[in-house]
Amino acid sequence: MIRYLPAGPRAGDGEHGPRALPAVAVMLAISGVLIAMTVLGLWSDRSPGPLLALDLVAGVLSWLLTPLVLWRPVAATGVLTVLAAVSPAATPPATIGALQVARRCPTRQAVVVAAAGVAAHAVQGLWRSNGGISYGWWLILITAGYGALLGWGAWAQAREALIRQLRERARRAEAEQGRRVAEARMLERRKIAHEMHDVLAHRLSLLATFAGAMEYRPDSSPEQMSRAAGVVRTGVHQALEELREVINLLREDELSEDDRPQPVLADLPRLVAESRAAGTDVDLSVVVEKSDAAPPVVARTAYRVIQEGLTNARKHAAGRAVHVVLEGGPGTGLSLSVINSLGDGPAGFSGGAGLVGLTERVRLAGGRLDHEVAGGEFRLRASLPWPA
Repeated sequence: MIRYLPAGPRAGDGEHGPRALPAVAVMLAISGVLIAMTVLGLWSDRSPGPLLALDLVAGVLSWLLTPLVLWRPVAATGVLTVLAAVSPAATPPATIGALQVARRCPTRQAVVVAAAGVAAHAVQGLWRSNGGISYGWWLILITAGYGALLGWGAWAQAREALIRQLRERARRAEAEQGRRVAEARMLERRKIAHEMHDVLAHRLSLLATFAGAMEYRPDSSPEQMSRAAGVVRTGVHQALEELREVINLLREDELSEDDRPQPVLADLPRLVAESRAAGTDVDLSVVVEKSDAAPPVVARTAYRVIQEGLTNARKHAAGRAVHVVLEGGPGTGLSLSVINSLGDGPAGFSGGAGLVGLTERVRLAGGRLDHEVAGGEFRLRASLPWPA
């Protein structure tokens, strides 16, 4: 869940916990040095008088009040501003407080505090010596000083807001990147599991064919029965292994590299041989230039389309001939068709992911898949791009 931070610090916010002690120490040190310099500058060339006691008392009080601007900047600065109207010794703490208000409070409050500071020093200049300059220049200098404090505080607020925004963006970007990685891993796992699911469906359809032959041909010779049983046993073992891999892929939190060899066009004769061994009459015609140089995605997709077509023909048009044609080459693309006579089953129904999943697989490879029932045949056609 994203938690949005406020645009800026509030008036009551301050340092807390272990960070408060260093901040208080620094604040007291700076304020003490500035107060001492101010008092020494005022009385170094004068004889002690009643106003010296006033400056000392005001200086000590303002020095003690200075750390409060970390917790209550507006209230503490208000008290310091009143002391600044009485004694120049309180001017440094009052300006420090005004800066804290400008950095941490809304602009309206900062302007009000700055205006109060100008007014307090205007009162101070009426009855206290201001270094030999005219009263008008004194007011100009004080106003410019408080204006600079306002500008400094506004810049500091904008900088802190920018830093917070950049940190939030970085956090969001990191979270978004993590989400994208997780989604990519999940999609890849599903893709691999989907592929293996189709392989498993093909394997089980072969087993069903051999098991059916054993059931309906009990008069077969012992050698034929033994061979069919051996094929069933081997197929069941392979199907269990493939099913285990599918389950592992869907359960893993981290995607590992798939070590299974991906099918290529050279594997088509083996695929056809398996279907022929199951009793399906398959006519394969391959006219492909540089078939060994076919892009992996193109070769794998063509193999899966033909595999799905043979599986469907074996399930829904058992005993009917299947014609597989594959042609093309670099630059012209790859086109293929799987055509079989209609059986008694529902035409066009696909095991595995079905025609919808097969269409999506071809589309992701940049190709197109069409299927139709015409002339008593079910025709499955696909075209795949093959760059030159």
